Amino acid sequence: MLIVLRGFRDFVMRGNVIELAVAVVIGSAFTNVVTQFSEAFIKPTIKLVGGDGEVRGSFSVSGVTFPWSDFVNAVVAFLIAAAVVYFMFVLPMNTLNERRARGGIPAPPAPSEEVRLLTEIRDALLATGPAAVGRVPVGPERAEPRR
Repeated sequence: MLIVLRGFRDFVMRGNVIELAVAVVIGSAFTNVVTQFSEAFIKPTIKLVGGDGEVRGSFSVSGVTFPWSDFVNAVVAFLIAAAVVYFMFVLPMNTLNERRARGGIPAPPAPSEEVRLLTEIRDALLATGPAAVGRVPVGPERAEPRR
């Protein structure tokens, strides 16, 4: 049971899971804004243009009402949300990736030689197991930094 909880904790603490949760919350709030905009402005405009009947933006056949303005409202809300996602997220990321590919924006620097060596040492120690970490010899030549 402890292993399952530890695995769940590691999963939740990953950066991309937290970012995904934030994106879902922001997306949900944005959907609410777009829906309210459509309900307050787009749908009434469609109903004004819709026709001469008492209920505009719909038509009836054999007593069954077809509210076509609701469909148009949903399409407009979708287009607004898609446009915002494209122009605020997709287009800037594509532009950034193009600049990086052309060399306009330098890629993040590669890790230094010291960092690379320390990473290799860490990986080697982890490969031998956690019990081996306590047995690493530290002699007087290791106590002083290299020059």
